[in-house]
Amino acid sequence: MDRLASFGNDPFDKPPCRGCSSYLIEPYIKCAECGPSPFLLCLQCFTRGFEYKKHESDHKYEIMTSDFPVLEPGWTAQEEMALLEAVMDCGFGNWQDVAYQMRTKTKEECENHYMKNFINNPLFSSTLLSLRKTKDSRFAAEGAIPFKPTDDPPRPTFDSVLSRDMAGYMPARADFMEEFDNYAEWDLKDIDFVDDDSDILHALKLAVVDIYHSRLKERQRRKKRFARVVGPTEHDKFIESHALEFELRKEIRRLQDYRKAGIKSFCSTKVYERMKRMREDERRKRTMLCDVLQYIQDGRACQQWLSKQAAIDAGITPAVTTITVSGRRSAPPLNLTGLPGTEKLNEREKELCQVVRLVPGAYLEYKQALLNECRRQGGLRLAQARALIKIDVNKTRKIYDFLIKEGYITKA
Repeated sequence: MDRLASFGNDPFDKPPCRGCSSYLIEPYIKCAECGPSPFLLCLQCFTRGFEYKKHESDHKYEIMTSDFPVLEPGWTAQEEMALLEAVMDCGFGNWQDVAYQMRTKTKEECENHYMKNFINNPLFSSTLLSLRKTKDSRFAAEGAIPFKPTDDPPRPTFDSVLSRDMAGYMPARADFMEEFDNYAEWDLKDIDFVDDDSDILHALKLAVVDIYHSRLKERQRRKKRFARVVGPTEHDKFIESHALEFELRKEIRRLQDYRKAGIKSFCSTKVYERMKRMREDERRKRTMLCDVLQYIQDGRACQQWLSKQAAIDAGITPAVTTITVSGRRSAPPLNLTGLPGTEKLNEREKELCQVVRLVPGAYLEYKQALLNECRRQGGLRLAQARALIKIDVNKTRKIYDFLIKEGYITKA
């Protein structure tokens, strides 16, 4: 039995368990005989001897975990990966935030370990030196142009297509500077409002949201530096001057576009704008067939599109409607033929497994677990069902609603 490390600590980066389809949590089991695709099992499925197709319970296996030291005692492989990710996210030298993101080591421990093992380690010096020589020789061969830090970085034209594609980001504008109270969202990321929350829990969640809003207000207040050194009247004038400058720049760009089109008088601009609208209308009509082919498979979207076209032809401004067309096909129903446990399901349960795309064996386990918990407590809530079976929350809700509708369990 080998003891191997996994390549990541995020369960979403690994395939699900082949037995129960749940996300794998270390340590988990990898079959050493099945392949080439890895056959992974959680500890629960491994202990009960799960078998599927060519996989048998007596196969050799490997324990996948990262809870072992790599460079020095006291630092596991998982912590080494977390340290490298934290330095990449927070920046080299920002040890306070690195320690805050790791949560298991202090600021001094992170700094000393990183400097000792990744900066001043003699084993890495020769490798880094050879990489630096290779990099310098490649740049010399390509004839790279040196960039001086004092040079103004290249910027796209204001309000150009490139600037809009970049979502307004401009180099050297400090878009990626740390915000005040930079980790304010951390306390909010795990909050989930569900229907069966108690009144006290619901009130506590609302209080956390209110605290987060107050922290956002303080963050915005600190950005308005001019408002703290000038009076309200002067600050309003300052903001109005910026708005006026933006409008003037916009008008200048419009006049420059007219000049590029060869227009030299304001009378000609009206004719130009009218002809431009006519060209756009003709272009929209030419793309009518593409729109029909796009929406014809969706009855509701097709009806909305036809109503919009009728309003345009009648000279009426159409109402703004949102036509949702999914760019991704929905997954087909799961084929249960040959899957173990299918013969134990009735027709309604088979239909549920096909729609939810859940293997019958896993469904029977989830069903039995929910039935046992419901008998023990005299009822079951959705939040308790989610805590009991660790799968997608939407699948859990569908299974929970189905069992209540069929009378297998009762709602607490």
